[in-house]
Amino acid sequence: MRRTVFNEDHEAFRETIRAFIEAEVVPVYDEWFQAGQAPREFYYKLGELGVFGINVPEEYGGAGLDTHKFEAVLYEETARAGVQFGGSGVHVLLALPYLKMLATDEQKKRYLPKFVTGEEMWAIAMTEPGTGSDLAGMKTTAKLSEDGTHYVLNGAKTFITGGVHADKVIVCARTSAPTAEDRRFGISLFAVDTKSEGYSIGRKLDKLGLRTSDTAELAFVDVKVPVEDLLGEENKGFYYLGHNLASERWGIAFGAYAQAKAAVRFAKQYVQERTVFGKPVAHFQNTKFELAACQAEVDAAEAVADRATEALDAGELTPAEAASAKLFCTEVAHRVIDRCLQLHGGYGYMNEYPIARLYADNRVNRIYGGTSEIMKTIIAKDMGL
Repeated sequence: MRRTVFNEDHEAFRETIRAFIEAEVVPVYDEWFQAGQAPREFYYKLGELGVFGINVPEEYGGAGLDTHKFEAVLYEETARAGVQFGGSGVHVLLALPYLKMLATDEQKKRYLPKFVTGEEMWAIAMTEPGTGSDLAGMKTTAKLSEDGTHYVLNGAKTFITGGVHADKVIVCARTSAPTAEDRRFGISLFAVDTKSEGYSIGRKLDKLGLRTSDTAELAFVDVKVPVEDLLGEENKGFYYLGHNLASERWGIAFGAYAQAKAAVRFAKQYVQERTVFGKPVAHFQNTKFELAACQAEVDAAEAVADRATEALDAGELTPAEAASAKLFCTEVAHRVIDRCLQLHGGYGYMNEYPIARLYADNRVNRIYGGTSEIMKTIIAKDMGL
């Protein structure tokens, strides 16, 4: 079936990104993998390439587009090459929607030009030790000073992707106590400068996968945040967070589909080159059946991912639909990547092969952005169950 989700502009962008990956990422990716992060200067190259400015209004240095399809191309091309762009996905997919939705004109003038160039990288800090998906249970506080000029931020966050290299972090904190009727009330969002006194980066976390994406613990001890860096209104942060969950879950869904597609590509190439018992592994019926079954699942995931992309761009992707797409695509990717690794035999367990890294990278897709179990709960509720 012919895909209709991409046009000539997207395919031209694909060619540019593919060439960029081959020239700038593939030759040094093993070094990034061993270091556990992409180098900070790499983000300047992404800024020069225009990756960060696609959805930023023209008056702030961006292209002024309103689409997620270029991000979709990035997912496909990085997966195809078996690489990642470090923590830059959070910069664009997670942080930018909040800046576009909540920042005042004055804030946008301060934030977005440097966002586009990569001069200031952004992350978002929601999760805390011990709270997990229960964001309403967060303990980090931001108390307004007596003179009303700044907030005093205290607390800790964990699992913050992009947290090592971030220059600005959108921090979720309690500005008021929850009410008896609504425990989600009282959370606010702040744009926090990582150079602020009292702000510190704890451990760079040692993860199973996504090795080149820096993930950190953060701590705040009496950090002064100017009132000019409050994003949106006080105490409405939880509702802002919920507003952008659909796009976040779309990103995980599309990224998982792209990984599954790449896994089939890696496995097909391997079994055609690998010889056992005097003939290529691809000649065995079991190999053909396994890859055929994987391809059928990838085709289905592609259709779901494309449909979700169109709905998201049209502003019509509902929370339940986003949950359904994430659940389906991540579960498909889990099955397909596992079967493709099996076709590699023992070599599939070696990190020098992209399928091994893909296997580890994929595992978190069923956890972050809401676990598969949470997705099922959302879908069931939408069904009236």
